[in-house]
Amino acid sequence: MIDDTIAAIATPIGEGGIGIVRISGPRALEITKKVFRASKNKNWYRQNFKLVYGYIYDPGNSVIVDEVLVGLMRAPHSYTKEDVIEINCHGGALPLRNILELILKMGSRLAEPGEFTKRAFLNGRLDLIQAESIIDIIRANTDDAMRLAVGQLSGGLSQKINNIQQQLLEITALIEANIDFPEEDGVDEYDLKNIKQRVEQIENQIKKLLESAETGKVYREGVRTVIIGKPNVGKSSLLNVLIKENRAIVTDIPGTTRDLIEEIINIGGVPLKVIDTAGIRETEDVIEKIGVQKTVESINAADFVIMVFDAQDGISNTDNKIIEMIKNKRGIKVLNKIDIQDDNVAINKHLNGILPHWPLIEISALMKKGIEKLEKEIVLLITDGKAIPRDGVMVSNVRHKNQLVKAIHHLQDIQKAISRGVSIDLIAIDIRGAWEAVSEITGTAITENIIDKIFAEFCIGK
Repeated sequence: MIDDTIAAIATPIGEGGIGIVRISGPRALEITKKVFRASKNKNWYRQNFKLVYGYIYDPGNSVIVDEVLVGLMRAPHSYTKEDVIEINCHGGALPLRNILELILKMGSRLAEPGEFTKRAFLNGRLDLIQAESIIDIIRANTDDAMRLAVGQLSGGLSQKINNIQQQLLEITALIEANIDFPEEDGVDEYDLKNIKQRVEQIENQIKKLLESAETGKVYREGVRTVIIGKPNVGKSSLLNVLIKENRAIVTDIPGTTRDLIEEIINIGGVPLKVIDTAGIRETEDVIEKIGVQKTVESINAADFVIMVFDAQDGISNTDNKIIEMIKNKRGIKVLNKIDIQDDNVAINKHLNGILPHWPLIEISALMKKGIEKLEKEIVLLITDGKAIPRDGVMVSNVRHKNQLVKAIHHLQDIQKAISRGVSIDLIAIDIRGAWEAVSEITGTAITENIIDKIFAEFCIGK
């Protein structure tokens, strides 16, 4: 039983037309009645799901704080399944802060990050998959990422996980019944061959879910991508074309980019965290040296690399040094400036022998030629050609993936144990372990520490 009342600002900090202070808990209505005067309807608190116009005032001195609209959502018909009040005030920092301070003074406490959603989970309105999908919706950078998160909020993945849990419970019940009541009439004898077959079926179901995990992670978290190459090959020009605005400075002078420029780009529904790096070369310029060092660090941390070559210059020693740094990475080769090079056949042949497992795309960033082909190839490489299913059911969360992998290890141990004729008591331990691993995904079985860690990633007010 949660017996305290929490409050927080539920809208982003900054100026806006409207800001919201949210209150949830058993004293939400009592606290609001102390500071809110309805303009007309004095019995406003007897209604539900209706905005009431009035004023927030300080009961200590009767000074009006702001003109507001107040909405009441009574338990259990609210986001947290508790009494929830939302005060819609003017969206400046000062009115929001003053109203929140007044609500806290009246007997609530400041909500912790994600505590409203945590209460929704603890009160049974959401399972843990659905709760985590809310932060994914907030952070989604593409329509596909949004569709994936909404699919999880609607319970599609939860249904599949719950089905696996139920199958594991049925096997557990069968095994434990035969352990506890081996001679009892009416109790089915355990059939190890049948149990092994059912365990294999569950393992295959989990493996099918895991097939989507890497692609799901890409859509959920994006891919850390670096654009690299020697100075003046057109890295910044390419970045500007991809983001469709002049974000990076472009000149004919080598070494223009001296610091990292990072943007999130939507390419074919995939969020790319693209970093335009300083060109790698030997330099005596102190600032440029720092930029080059940052470039090297970014390459090491990158998931995907776009290496840009100059169709005019051919392959240089600098290019070869960069190639040595990225040879074990995933990426794509881009031959830029084809609009001003009549005969680039020689460099093409040379590039085909460099990083042969990387595709080569010819472009002109200046003329915007070949960009669509480049984007399609990037998406194909990053997603392995896998799209989000129509129902939006896809494993995208690393925590979910790790728990499913744990479950598979238990299931494989069960199959080995049955083949070796191990005691049924030990098999029961692994069945239980598999169930617990899967149950941590939905929150059916999970420790308080893990719950706190998950919701700590949320913003305050959600």
